[in-house]
Amino acid sequence: MIFEHPELDRRTLLRAGLGAAAIAVVGTELARPGAAYAASTPDLDWIISCDEWGARPPAAPLATSTIPTNKIILHHMAYPNTPDLSETQAINLARSCQNLHMDGNRWSDTGQHFTVSRGGYVLEGRRGSLATLAEGQVQMVSAHCPGENGRAIGIENEGTYVTETPPQTLLDSLVTLCTTICRQYGLHAHDIFGHWDFRATLCPGAAFYRLFPALRRQVFAALGTDLADVPARRWPDIWRFVGGPVVRVAQYLLAFRGYPVTVTGAFDAATVAAVQDWQARNGIPVDVDATLTTATWETLAPELDKDATGLPVSAVQYILNVKGYADVTITGVYDHPTKKALQDLQELHGLDTNGKVGTSTWCALVGGVVRQSFQPA
Repeated sequence: MIFEHPELDRRTLLRAGLGAAAIAVVGTELARPGAAYAASTPDLDWIISCDEWGARPPAAPLATSTIPTNKIILHHMAYPNTPDLSETQAINLARSCQNLHMDGNRWSDTGQHFTVSRGGYVLEGRRGSLATLAEGQVQMVSAHCPGENGRAIGIENEGTYVTETPPQTLLDSLVTLCTTICRQYGLHAHDIFGHWDFRATLCPGAAFYRLFPALRRQVFAALGTDLADVPARRWPDIWRFVGGPVVRVAQYLLAFRGYPVTVTGAFDAATVAAVQDWQARNGIPVDVDATLTTATWETLAPELDKDATGLPVSAVQYILNVKGYADVTITGVYDHPTKKALQDLQELHGLDTNGKVGTSTWCALVGGVVRQSFQPA
C-alpha cells in the first residue's frame, strides 16, 4: 500500500464530530460506550491479537468511529513475496509493519485493522480492532485509507501482487476474515473494495484485483446471501476527501458533460461544484460532500458502443490501463485493444461480453460490484 495521512481523516472529523464522541484506547484498555452489543461473542481465537504477537503500545490515544462501517478495503503490503509461510514470519511481519507505521509514518499505531500473511495467518493490526470486531458495533479509526478511515475496515495482505497472485493459503484466510467482518458489521460481499478505488496507488496490485470478483463470490456463498438482496450495482461512493483513478474517471465524465474541470484525480473545488450542480440539474439530492451516489453515477455515465469517441472513451481507456490492461492506450477512439479489454473485464464480472459500455460495465470499470457477478455460471 502507499502510506498516507492524516490518521483521523476529515470525513470522520467533520461528519461524525469525532472528538467529543470518540472512545479512547490507551494500551490494552478499550473504553466501551453504553450502547447495547451482541448477546454472544463469536469465536475469534484464530486471529492473533496484538498482545499475542507482541505489539508495541500505541504512541497516542486511539479512537473508535462514530459513523457506521460500510465497507472493507483490501490492500497488498508491497512487501517481498516470501516463501516463508510460517507463523514466525507472520509475527515478524506484523512487528515490521507496526514499526514502519509508527517510526516511519509517525502514526499512533499500525494503520490497518487486520493483516493476513502469505501463510494464511490473520493478525490484529491496530489495537482495539479485535475487540470492536467481536462486538460488531463500532470500528477503530484507522490510517489505511484517508477519507475512509472512519467507515472502512482495512485489511493488509502480505506480498506484492502487481503481476503475481497471492498464495491460496492467504486467499482462504482472507475469505474467512471478510466473511466474519461482514457478519459482525452487517456488511455484504458487494461491500468489498480495493485501495485504489479511493486513492492514487498501485495497491492492491492488478493481479490481485482481478481475483476480487471470485473472492466476493466466495464470501457471498459463505454468508448465504440471497441474490435478491444484492443491489443491481454497488458503486464506489467517492467524495470530496478521496482521490485517485476513480476520481479521474468522474472528472472525464464531468468534462464530457460540459463542466470546466481538469482531469487530475484530485477532488478539487471545481469537481465538488460540478458534482453538486449535476445532482441539482438532474433532480438528485445534492450531497454536501459531493458524494457520487448511485443516481449520480448512473446519470453521468453515457452508454458507449464501437462508434464512440471522445472523453468518455478516454475515461474507459484510462481506467483499463490503470487496472493492468497494458495494451490499452488513451486515444479517445474505441479501438480493438479497448474492446478486448472490456470483454475480459465483463467476463470477470459475469456481464455479457459484448464490449459495449452500459451502466453495469461502467460500474465494474470504476471498482463497483454488479449483481450479475454473483449469479450462477
